[in-house]
This record gives sequence, structure tokens and C-alpha cells, in this order.
Amino acid sequence: MAFPTTRARRLRATPALRALIRETELSAKDFILPLFIRPGKGEKRPISSMPGHFQYSVDTAVKAAGEAVKLGVPGVILFGIPDKKDGKASGAYSDSGIVQKAAKAIKHQYPNLLLIADLCFCEYTDHGHCGIVKNGKVLNDPTLALAAKTAVSQAKAGFDVIAPSGMMDGQVGAIRKALDGAGYIDTPILAYAAKYASAYYGPFREAAESPPSFGDRTTYQMDPANFDEALREVALDVQEGADMVMVKPALPYLDVLKAVKTRFGLPTAAYQVSGEFAMIKAAAAKGWVDERKIALESLTSIKRAGADFILTYYALEAAKWLA
Repeated sequence: MAFPTTRARRLRATPALRALIRETELSAKDFILPLFIRPGKGEKRPISSMPGHFQYSVDTAVKAAGEAVKLGVPGVILFGIPDKKDGKASGAYSDSGIVQKAAKAIKHQYPNLLLIADLCFCEYTDHGHCGIVKNGKVLNDPTLALAAKTAVSQAKAGFDVIAPSGMMDGQVGAIRKALDGAGYIDTPILAYAAKYASAYYGPFREAAESPPSFGDRTTYQMDPANFDEALREVALDVQEGADMVMVKPALPYLDVLKAVKTRFGLPTAAYQVSGEFAMIKAAAAKGWVDERKIALESLTSIKRAGADFILTYYALEAAKWLA
């Protein structure tokens, strides 16, 4: 019924009423914390474009993981910065690789913390692309063999979830086959199923030391203008055996996130990427926005759109605010 019989403001009149009918609730359990792992000991190098975040050595990464546990954040995702890079990304699938070492150390200290392995090669190649390169072209099928090999190494190191992010055709199927063949039939795959060639990744390039040395990633990551293509990409990953899917970035692609969750119904993640985080930090530093309010509003919108969990650089701060 219309006004004056119906007055929507009645249910907004007090904090208790607003809380009673709130449709979307954030908690620390919604977040996954990204961590960047580098060689060395006692290392905690600030990332200038991502205030409050660091490149950690294995020992300090364990302490950072402990902070997540303390705040009720259920998991972390690890990105590696190897001491040496080459054209075959050999540091990614070495059993003594940097993230493999970190996974073992973190699992030993915090066995119940969920460990997600980002499976990509841009941090490990000397050219900064997410696969094998020949004559200036990123080759799809040879990269699949390395992805399969890397997934097994990561599962062996103790990762609970393998998250391929390279956007190579067939990567989920290749990884599923390799994991099953190695006896890791219970290790789930979180596919970066709709990953866009986004300008929002800028600060990540500094954090992971992974800018491409030539060209860009538009031949394998998606055009930001496309919506239907994202649904096709997700469908392919689901057919190949993805247990969970991800949309990346988050805020500029809430329409995609909503559609993916509605259509496929799988556990769905969204990645609030480095540029999203850095813009809020920069505006807050200028006094232009209320950081706490705008960060939580952004995270709430991502969850409201359909994310079951959110990879975010605000994981620890948001967990503290929500507590």
C-alpha cells in the first residue's frame, strides 16, 4: 500500500530496528587475507602503494598468519616472490619453492588455518607473463603442463585449496587430472574463472614484483567491456571440475558477480584487488573519505552481490572494526 499507510522510514527509525532487518551481515569469517612471501629471514618490507601490507619472509609470514587466526579470519592466500626467475617459472613448482616453504611453516603452527595457493607464473617468470613465452607469444598448452606440476607441488606442501589464476584455457581440467592422479582427490580448486585485464591491479605489480616486461595480459585476461564472455568462462571452468569460482576485480564487476552466483550456484569468491584497496587508502589519507565506513560499505556491497567470501587487503582491519 502507498503512503501514508506505508511508511518505509518506520523501520529505519532506530539502530535496533535497522539491525533487526539488515539483509547482509559482514564478519571476519567472510575474508581471506593475501600474503606476499619473499626469501630471507626477519623480512617485513613495506609495500609503498599498499599501506599496511608487506613482503614477508617465511618466519614473519607465520606471525602475520597468526594475526589472522587471532582475529577470526579463516584463511590466507599466498603469493611467492622467488630469489631467481626464469623462462620456465621453475620456482613455482619446486618442492622447495618459496610458497611451499611458507605453507609448511604456517600449517605447522596453525593447522586449522585455510591455506589457498595462488597458482600463476607471473611472479616466477623472468618476463612477467603468466605462462610459457615463445617469440613474444604466451603459449597456452605448454603452460598447462607446468600448472599441473605446480598444483601437485602445492598440494604436497600442505595447501588446502589450489587457485589457478592464469586464465589459460583448460587449466582447471589439467590441474584436476594432475591432483587426482597424485592422490589429492579431496583438494578443491578455486578457479579465477572471470579475471579481467584490469587497471586495478597496479599496486599488486609492486607487491609481487611481477610487471610484464613486454606487452600486457589482454590476450589471456578478459576485456573489461564483456559480460557474457565471463559467464562462458565460468561455465567452462565448472565443466572442467572447479569446486569454487572467483570474479576479479570485485567492485567494478558486481554485475558479473551477481550473475555468476545466480546462474551457477557454486561457492563464489570475489577479489577486492590492490587498486580498490589503494584508492580507499589514498583518499582516506587526504581526509576525503571516512576509511572505515567506505571500506566496510565496499565489502558489504561485494557480499550483497553474491560473494560467499572475499579476498581483501582489508581483511585484518575490517575484522578489527567488526569485532
